[in-house]
Amino acid sequence: MIGMLRGKVWEIQTDKLVLDVQGTGYLLTVAYGLLSKLHSGQELVLYTHVVLREEELSLYGFSSLAEKEIFLQMLTVSGIGPKAALSILSTLGLTQAQSAIAGENLTMLTKVPGIGKKTAQRLVLELREKFKGKVGSGESYISLEGTGIQSEAVETLLALGFSLEEAKKALAQILTEGRELSVEEQVKEALGAIASQK
Repeated sequence: MIGMLRGKVWEIQTDKLVLDVQGTGYLLTVAYGLLSKLHSGQELVLYTHVVLREEELSLYGFSSLAEKEIFLQMLTVSGIGPKAALSILSTLGLTQAQSAIAGENLTMLTKVPGIGKKTAQRLVLELREKFKGKVGSGESYISLEGTGIQSEAVETLLALGFSLEEAKKALAQILTEGRELSVEEQVKEALGAIASQK
């Protein structure tokens, strides 16, 4: 079993990357949030999980052991396969995914592509107790009150493929000193802020 790989990024695809480990190229499916931060030739360590289905062998890569752990826990839930679990991590990010499940936030979970209400309810039912210890006490999943951030702006950035963590960070960055911007202006400036960090 392959538990970890260390090498250089050889190629970046839509939802995968090829990692060159001493001349052997491993094709790994990884979260979008990680892909968006990488470039060819970059040194990278990935914690891995192998999924064998019928005649297909897939390798999934994670930037931390905590991310791999939540992925494996989500796989124990009926109706959640590797693609759905990775979609949750790609859309929400590690911290926000844990917080959404522990806080029973079905609204945010169902914003993840491929996750319907019943699947979200199963995730919450089966994993909320496991995740409650990992989420700060009283931490709300998404608190926009008093920040000036429009929820529509957050939703637009999520739809564009950014994680909730990235969206909130970028929007908080542009809304300094009580600036008031329309949803369109918030999205436009947030995209600029995210681009400047890469």
